[in-house]
Amino acid sequence: MIGRSVLQCIVAGSILVSAGAAMAQFSPVRPPAVPLITRSPYVSTWVTNNPPGSGSWPSFWNGNTKALTIMAYVDGKAYLLMGLPKGVPNNATQTKLQITPTRSIYTMQCGGASVTLNFLSPIEANDLRRMSIPLGYIVMTAKSTDGTAHAVSLYADISGEWANGDGGAQINWKPEAIVRSVDGSKTDGTIVAWEVSTNTPRVLTETNEYPNWGTAVFATATASNLSGASGPDTDVRGEFVSSGMLKNSNDTNQPRAINNNWPVFAYCRNLGNVTSMSSAPFTLLLGHVRNPDVSYLGANVPPLWLSYWPNYQAMLAFAYNDSGAAQTRAAAFDARVTKAATRVGGPEYAGVVDVSLRQAMAGTELVGTADKPWLFLKEISSDGNVSTIDVAYPAFSAYLYVDPTLVRLLMDPLFDYAESGHWPQTYAEHDLGSSYPNASGHNDGGGENMPVEESANMLIMADAYMKYNSDSAVSKAYAIKHYSILKQWANYLLTVPSGVTSCNALDPQYQNQTDDFTGSIAHSSNLALKAILAVGAMGQIAGIAGNDSDQTYFSQQAKQLIGQWVKLSQNSTFTHLLLQYREPANQYSPDTTKEPDTAWSLKYNAYPDKLLGLNLVPDGVLTEEASWDIAQEKPYGIQLDYRNSYTKIDWELFTAGATNSAALRHSIIDEVFNYANTTSSSVPLSDWYEPLSGNAKGFQARPVVGGLFAPMLQWPNRP
Repeated sequence: MIGRSVLQCIVAGSILVSAGAAMAQFSPVRPPAVPLITRSPYVSTWVTNNPPGSGSWPSFWNGNTKALTIMAYVDGKAYLLMGLPKGVPNNATQTKLQITPTRSIYTMQCGGASVTLNFLSPIEANDLRRMSIPLGYIVMTAKSTDGTAHAVSLYADISGEWANGDGGAQINWKPEAIVRSVDGSKTDGTIVAWEVSTNTPRVLTETNEYPNWGTAVFATATASNLSGASGPDTDVRGEFVSSGMLKNSNDTNQPRAINNNWPVFAYCRNLGNVTSMSSAPFTLLLGHVRNPDVSYLGANVPPLWLSYWPNYQAMLAFAYNDSGAAQTRAAAFDARVTKAATRVGGPEYAGVVDVSLRQAMAGTELVGTADKPWLFLKEISSDGNVSTIDVAYPAFSAYLYVDPTLVRLLMDPLFDYAESGHWPQTYAEHDLGSSYPNASGHNDGGGENMPVEESANMLIMADAYMKYNSDSAVSKAYAIKHYSILKQWANYLLTVPSGVTSCNALDPQYQNQTDDFTGSIAHSSNLALKAILAVGAMGQIAGIAGNDSDQTYFSQQAKQLIGQWVKLSQNSTFTHLLLQYREPANQYSPDTTKEPDTAWSLKYNAYPDKLLGLNLVPDGVLTEEASWDIAQEKPYGIQLDYRNSYTKIDWELFTAGATNSAALRHSIIDEVFNYANTTSSSVPLSDWYEPLSGNAKGFQARPVVGGLFAPMLQWPNRP
């Protein structure tokens, strides 16, 4: 094994990394990019350098700037905490960064005072009302660290870049006062919000992956020690740098282009003299609201939050009033997830889980109505498709762990389309539309079809939802509701195509599959394994639905197919399974070997066997593959297959979740942690990378990192 021998120095759960003259602590991982506000495909903002105040602006997941400037004014001196503005005389010193499943918590030293920046993007899947809010929290506090009281003011601003992805777009803005007493709350006072919008919105279109409609929202509570301003960036920021306060002014030169004197929208709170006790929090909300959110088959679909509040102002007031309780719930959730991950794979695995969950969630958003909520997913950083099944599939381990309901909400629109009559194929669709946010379907039966891949994925995800859902009556109703289409997909897998002698599940013919960057493939051992396990999943679904004869039939078919699969997949020396069948039963004779006997691939598709408790894959096969995989290890992981030097982080953790070998599982975890913790590729965690160098190959910020939760869901350790 390689993993633990090349880990960074870990001291009491924290990684010590040089940051100039100081030593910044990163706990439990030094992420390649730090999630700040991550609530949806369009509310996904990151810091790609540490410390955050030197080197770059916060950016959208694709690298486009979403300027967020944070400064402190301590004893008459201005300090830069985040962003890259000109004219700030002092950089704060980052002393610590803690990453949790829902929070990024910076500790910054400014002279004799310490400032904490807590970026919270809640994950509360058991409360769809709260889960639907497209806003994140920034909570700032300060305290003295040298025993002396210090006068402290804190400042934050956003730029017009939060309103549109085109720097030349014309924008409007205004401050709005919002009464806080909503939803029965007795909280007094008001909230003030900067609303920043595109002057000429183009609904349901994007520029640079960002929406051309909707409103950026930046808000906080009004108070006697709060001031605000809008105006050219150098003017507003310069005002704070020189005086530690703002003049409560609003620039009326609008509409104007985002890049025309760069208007910014700022708040400043004077904390007075701070002591060794943390100050009262300076809490801000930041995000982007839209209506409609998406379209489905030509009809506009609203954001789910509109089912709970009449407008964004009421939602905002609720979210602000809820900020203290939201932080308490987040801390409890984080502790629970981190504890479980540590139990499964040690502190390294906790680091992997903590750095991945917000990214997995940020690829999705809740849309629809309270009586028909859907979870839409964007295929980020690749095709931009809507609710791509083979992106949902690797991601769904995280959703299943957080709350199985999320998996149902993710599948519901996919079932709706497949059962609508618009989709003409007998196998499952690849996605709901070629370009987010428009789920226009593929009524001609086209698209990037992956017949075996997507049919198997849907069967496995559906079975997993039903088995992990705690209400058996709900699971049975779900199985019955979708039984016809699920059985259709299972029968497709058992269909023998014309001109061949084996069914689609046992011997997939030349077709595309999820690793499409490797090209289409015929006779794939790994794809066949997924398909066979999906047939077994159909047997379980039939049992849940109460159809005993189908349960027996599909279960027996899976058992028969797995035996044939082992023989077809085995190499001649019985050291590992092949990438492709060496002697496909329906095409090649023994003397026309297509692949060398040393050909191999990660058999990550064994994972559903453990996830669903199918017990189809023989232990001997798992033992053989574990020994082979261990021999292929590199400092940062294991190649996807023998043909290429790269790997996929989600499939590595699927492999870790599939194996019986504790040694393989822990070495994969350690190597993936080593990659996430040390990679020089400063982008939101890339799932496609080089295990020898630890450099990203491509992709970033994709929700597929939800697959890192796979070992958390092994059947004996169900949540």
